[in-house]
Amino acid sequence: MKLRFLSLLLAVICAFSGAVQAQQGPLRIEITEGVIEPLPFAVPSFQPETAEAGQLANDISRVVSDDLTGTGLFREIPASAFISTVSDFNAPVQYADWKAINAQALITGAVNVQGNSVNVKFRLYDVFSGAELGDGLQFSGTTDAWRRMAHKVADAVYSRITGEGPYFDSRVAYVSETGPKDARQKRLAIMDYDGANVQYLTDSGSIVLAPRFSPSGDRVLYTSYESGFPRIYVLDIGSVQRRVLESAEGTMSFAPRFSPSGQTVVYSLTSGGNTDIYTMDIASGQSVRLTNTPSIETAPSFSPDGSRIVFESDRSGTQQLYIMSATGGEATRISFGEGRYGTPVWSPRGDLVAFTKQNKGRFHIGVMRLDGSEERLLTASFLDEGPTWAPNGRVIMFARETQGAGGSSTLYSVDISGRNLRPVQTPQGGSDPSWSPLQN
Repeated sequence: MKLRFLSLLLAVICAFSGAVQAQQGPLRIEITEGVIEPLPFAVPSFQPETAEAGQLANDISRVVSDDLTGTGLFREIPASAFISTVSDFNAPVQYADWKAINAQALITGAVNVQGNSVNVKFRLYDVFSGAELGDGLQFSGTTDAWRRMAHKVADAVYSRITGEGPYFDSRVAYVSETGPKDARQKRLAIMDYDGANVQYLTDSGSIVLAPRFSPSGDRVLYTSYESGFPRIYVLDIGSVQRRVLESAEGTMSFAPRFSPSGQTVVYSLTSGGNTDIYTMDIASGQSVRLTNTPSIETAPSFSPDGSRIVFESDRSGTQQLYIMSATGGEATRISFGEGRYGTPVWSPRGDLVAFTKQNKGRFHIGVMRLDGSEERLLTASFLDEGPTWAPNGRVIMFARETQGAGGSSTLYSVDISGRNLRPVQTPQGGSDPSWSPLQN
């Protein structure tokens, strides 16, 4: 049984969107249609306030810079261009020196390490208005969690300047892949959003597919073939303990996703050659059938408020996207373009659906409005599939597979404007990404 949604040709980005402008008054990036001019910023190495903080102070400032430049909306000014140095976190800012090198934003910080505890504080300055932008903040944690504190700093800077929600302090569950296409080894893994801190949750003894984070970020649903046919498991990330979500003997269950409450799972179940969509209460194991048609209904995804479900179905003769009530009933088709559509995922903002599309020998990741209007294709490739949304609804991650017997699968991210297509660095190949909510 094949859960993947199709195959294709060569990478092309469909450019659409966005201008980034620095505005008069408070520093701001405004994302609109047009040409992007990244905002120049400076981030001098954070100041170590204790002897043990030297390396961490430098590492944290580098992660902050990488997070911001990785969005495509910011451009770092190299330290070699600096006129001023920052040797004291509390010293007055020499705005003229930063203006002279065209820095529009300045980020300063300090790091204090005491044993296994680390404290990070930062300030953000609007160079051209000569004022601090927002209040300074500080984050505390263990030295092992220093990257999280760097992501939190970058999130605060990103949100203050763009007005968008944060997303750097998040994780991604995915399928780690090694070996040739005809003997690929797969295991479940999680990582930071940028590919750091990879942790493996299963071994490679059986095929695993489609991990999906819970709304609280502490559990993952996934499909495993360890019994010889697909079954759904729920795994606790902290303890790495798992249990199967039982289904009737002779059936196959797959494509699970949590409801927004985290108490219910929506999934597909095949019985007697027919595939329909069901929900299951995780605590009791009680299931409810939502569709009952001779067509294949799969890849369900809840709306953020839990009231509706988007899914794919071939009831019209080809794979298309439909929306129905979370309790079942009549479904409304929303995809009407050329080609086949699958793997729909509702945006956390509630305004868009991301999908995989196959048309004329190419595969695309795209987005559309809930009524099917304003369809926009963000990528094109031999095989792009399986979109997942960043917590702020601004960025999409997906898997791209290259052609041929030696081809491999790699995770990529792209802005919903179609800009800033970037590979996500993982130790091995990756597929089936699922973005977590922001961490607490």
